[in-house]
Amino acid sequence: MPASVTVITGASAGIGAALARLLATQGHALVLAARRQPELDAIATECRAAGSPDVITVVTDVTKRAEVDALAAAAITHFGHFDTWVNNAGRGITRDVADLTEDDLDQMWAINVKSAVYGMQAATRHFTARGTGHVVNVSSVLGRIPLASWRSAYSACKAALNSLTANLRMDMRATHPGVHVSLVMPGVVLTDFAKNVVGTPRPPMRPPAALGATVTQPQTADEVAVVLARVIANPELEVFTNPGSPAQALAYATDLAGFEAKLVDAIRG
Repeated sequence: MPASVTVITGASAGIGAALARLLATQGHALVLAARRQPELDAIATECRAAGSPDVITVVTDVTKRAEVDALAAAAITHFGHFDTWVNNAGRGITRDVADLTEDDLDQMWAINVKSAVYGMQAATRHFTARGTGHVVNVSSVLGRIPLASWRSAYSACKAALNSLTANLRMDMRATHPGVHVSLVMPGVVLTDFAKNVVGTPRPPMRPPAALGATVTQPQTADEVAVVLARVIANPELEVFTNPGSPAQALAYATDLAGFEAKLVDAIRG
């Protein structure tokens, strides 16, 4: 039996693919989910070569509850169980609040919030029956700090995901303390995320130098994967992947007006 069975959504590229490759080197059996079969197959091949004892791929549209439930069922059918479920799928947007359409809001909510709720529910049904398991939700620093106003609806969805994660964690702690729930918040990550947004692609957000010591540098997907793998091995409640993000969050919380003024001045140029 493999040391651990991990389900990863959004596994065909970016952070999800990097996490899959890293966990493979640690001996995890993997269930890789995304919408694109060829890309999933390519990552699965890399994971087998890297040391994973077993990898299956499940083409999944995470915005559809039935397909998320089928993903969980496929993992259980093949392995008999799964130990960790990583909700990683997501998509951004380039749209100011004043310009958001109903369709924009519906897309962002479906991809970034409802999909994660479907995953949390599918996973916790299995975990509560077993008495153990770990849900890991990949959010964003934008769910905590409004660093990029043009990512408005995405940021709002990640804030909702943060809240849902905390509430699920408390529910599990009260009734099933063997089930862990973690929130992981990356900052700017050097992937194709910014190219695949709804609306006009825009280069990754770079916090202005005026923020001083709170400025953070972009990370690679591999660097984020290292943090995720650490959280999977040793559950943490919440973690920022970028070492500079905690100071940034504290600066925003303690001087909201000053922090936002610096951001606005930087946007105005």
